[in-house]
Order: sequence, then structure tokens, then C-alpha cells
Amino acid sequence: MILNKETARTTAELLLQIKAIKLEPQDPFTWASGWKSPIYCDNRIVLSYPPIRNFIREHFAKQIEEIYGKPDVIAAVATGAIGIGMLVAEYLSLPFIYVRPEPKSHGRKNQIEGNLEEGQTVVVIEDLISTGKSSLNAVKALKEAGANVKGMLAIFTYGFKTSEENFKEAGVEYHTLSNYDHLIETAHRTNYINASEAEILKEWSQDPSNWNVKI
Repeated sequence: MILNKETARTTAELLLQIKAIKLEPQDPFTWASGWKSPIYCDNRIVLSYPPIRNFIREHFAKQIEEIYGKPDVIAAVATGAIGIGMLVAEYLSLPFIYVRPEPKSHGRKNQIEGNLEEGQTVVVIEDLISTGKSSLNAVKALKEAGANVKGMLAIFTYGFKTSEENFKEAGVEYHTLSNYDHLIETAHRTNYINASEAEILKEWSQDPSNWNVKI
């Protein structure tokens, strides 16, 4: 869910400017899943640009307080969201933890790194939501550790139907600073892509797993 349309447009424009999001409808990327995709997203790049990471940090903090009030702890999904999650926690003067995809195979075998007390309220920070599986895996680990997970905020989502279904089934609320629809609208408006390329990008979002068959 998008809370503020202007924030969504600005976030999309900033991500395009620093090439955290790349759009190549004529020369698609290949994801690790094997999908052909006209978009590639690496939001960790925002950490290299202080004004942009500050924008993301402050809007995350504002939305957390507006939606959930101040939680006890900020958690980030490893590894992509650790940097921005820590900045948000620092900005809000809150404890910070992060959640691995699975427990370590050595040492204390932690999946959650940092101090978390049973019953504490937690808001989870994510950099990107695709299918939502890794994000929800982190939420599951936090709940199993006794956390009261209020919800999740992410920088960007592709808006796949499967992710919406996964979050709904898990009963987890999430919000994002921007999403795929605002990205395409912003990219077209700023002449980053033309009308024909915008249509290709819209088509991909309707059936991404089979789009490679159609191109």
C-alpha cells in the first residue's frame, strides 16, 4: 500500500536517477529465477548517496510513526535492508536487529542478530518486495521469537499478485515508499522511457514468469 503519492513519485525518480532501478525493455535482464525481466532493482545503491538515503530514512521514519506509532525495535531483512534499517533505527533512537534468511550453521546459530525481548513491538524494514517469501520468512522468525510484528515497510515493490496473496495469507500488513505503477508513470513522464517501452513494461508486470516466451 502506498501512503503518499508524491513520495512514491519522488522515490521512483530518485531510484532511476542513481540507477538503483534500471529499465531495459529492449534488452531484458535475466533474474536468478530464470525470468526475463525489463527491470532490475538494487536499492542498496541508495546508501552511496547521502541526500537520497536521508530522504528514504526520513520518509520511512515518518510513515512508521504515522502508521504504527513508535515501536520498541526496528528490524531489517538481511542483507539488502540492513544498511537503511539501521539508519532508520538511529533516526528514531530505537534498538536495531536484523534477520537472516535462515539460522547460521555455526556459533550460536542465530537467525536474529541483536537483542530482542519477548513481547516487544517490531516494525520490519525491507529494501525490495518481489514475491514476498523472503520478507515473510523474516517476519515468521521474529514471531517465533516472541515479537509483536506490527508490519513492514519497503522501499519498493513490483506489485506482483502473488506477493499480495502471500502477505494477505500471512496476515502481515505492509506499505512501500514506491511501487511499479508509480515507477512506470514517473519514468514515462520524465522521458526515461517512451510510450512503447511503457507498454512493454506494463505487459511484463501482468505475467512476469511467462513474459520471456512472448518477447
